Amino acid sequence: MAEGLLQHEAGNRFQVQSAGVEPSRVRPEAIEVMREIGIDISTHRSKAVNEFAGQEFDYVITVCDNAKQSCPVFPGSARYLHWSMDDPAVAQGSNEERKTVFRRVRDDLGTRIHSFIKEN
Repeated sequence: MAEGLLQHEAGNRFQVQSAGVEPSRVRPEAIEVMREIGIDISTHRSKAVNEFAGQEFDYVITVCDNAKQSCPVFPGSARYLHWSMDDPAVAQGSNEERKTVFRRVRDDLGTRIHSFIKEN
């Protein structure tokens, strides 16, 4: 969701990559709640952070506490930011209850991304 939001909000200002320390799949709930705000992430794929080993980045933003602890150090002078958020993929309950969690995380990400773009 973060990749889709940042690409949508920033346009061509940033080249955006997203990866996880335990990638699996793009959750259907994420696709649905992003579609609700007009962003299509249905073609995105879950990538492992190791796919980007050795690459330089201007910013590395972690959004889960586990990712902050496990994120590799990238070469160059990347600025590391951490936004502590719940992992919506572990949400329990009915489909609608899970989507409520995804919406909350999506909206929190949107707020943080909007501020990030304004500051950078």
